[in-house]
Amino acid sequence: MNFDDYCQQKAAPPGSSTYYALRQARAASQPLLTALFALRREFEETVKETSDPAVGRTKLAWWQKEIAALATGSPSHPVSKALAAYLPNVQAEYPALQALLVGFEMDLDQARYLDYPNLQRYVRGVGGNFAALVSRAATNATNNGHGHATDGSAPAPEWTAPLGEALMLAQFVAETGNDARHGRIYIPIDEMQRFNVTAADLINRKYTDAFTELMRFETQRARAALQTALAAVPTNARRTQRTLLALAALSLALLDEIERDGYHVLHQRISLTPIRKLWIAWRAK
Repeated sequence: MNFDDYCQQKAAPPGSSTYYALRQARAASQPLLTALFALRREFEETVKETSDPAVGRTKLAWWQKEIAALATGSPSHPVSKALAAYLPNVQAEYPALQALLVGFEMDLDQARYLDYPNLQRYVRGVGGNFAALVSRAATNATNNGHGHATDGSAPAPEWTAPLGEALMLAQFVAETGNDARHGRIYIPIDEMQRFNVTAADLINRKYTDAFTELMRFETQRARAALQTALAAVPTNARRTQRTLLALAALSLALLDEIERDGYHVLHQRISLTPIRKLWIAWRAK
């Protein structure tokens, strides 16, 4: 299997939201974007699907070395090889790739967050950094196609981080049950206390009126964050950033679906049908 096929299967299997979002990007940027999403998935699996924190740290340490090897031109992993092939300036993006890895490392340090500002540190470290990487990748591919310089060192626009953070808030809502089963709860402790919902309720898939009200609050915050972030995307960036816009549109539609289903996210992953994902992603602009 070549590295492109590996990245495609890891990041965007057919029918997934990422698959349809990536298809909205310009053809020139799709290989790099797919590699970035694959890298994020590798980091995510390392910290969230490893039950022993010591093992998780060992794997992250390996990735830290692999990212350094990527920067020096000697990667060994299929995802790293893809990034080496498509990043216009690997060394320029090295700090951002490191920052993304450090963001995911927080999952090994804590599985609960006292309050929303505390959670925002994690959301910013993962969601904000990743959206900036995606934004630059899409912009560089577009500029390259028009003969402009693409050294990859330009900072991402200010709107990218809030959009990436909003996408993570929506993901937390959809993955509430799955995250709890893996020992992670991304709903701040003080908010759970305010609505009289316990960690045991989530782990044991206990649906109550209090849980419904808590999830309504979390959903409304995620929706508002997405809408505010989308409103900040300038018109001249929308054509280039179709992947992020499609992900936001898909997240908003999924939040609506979760709401219609009564927030039954503890025992199942509520999802959109592939044909609906295709339609929503295609219309996003």
